[in-house]
Amino acid sequence: QVQLVESGGGLVQAGGSLRLSCAASGSISSINGMGWYRQAPGKQRELVAVIISGGSTTYADSVKGRFTISRDNAKNTVYLQMNSLKPEDTAVYYCNADVVHYSGTYYYTNSYWGQGTQVTVSS
Repeated sequence: QVQLVESGGGLVQAGGSLRLSCAASGSISSINGMGWYRQAPGKQRELVAVIISGGSTTYADSVKGRFTISRDNAKNTVYLQMNSLKPEDTAVYYCNADVVHYSGTYYYTNSYWGQGTQVTVSS
């Protein structure tokens, strides 16, 4: 099994910054994509940013130029630096990881989610 532990959420004023971290632990052979999603009250969960093992990144249009995703492969950790925060960024932020496992005879991939961390941006 794999656990994803998120940290770094909180309350910040508009224009401020926060840095989220998500560390994966457990039975891990390697990790393909790692990403951040968010869900605001009454809305569906949406992609914020994703980074694959080679370092390529994808961002939602709403956060381009303000958020930066990065990862430390040695620590199985993904980060989300959030700058110029807006009230509409308020949501629960979830970490996701596509983890490769080795059964002893073959490799397979499972997707895991963190428990979520609240980000609240006041106007």
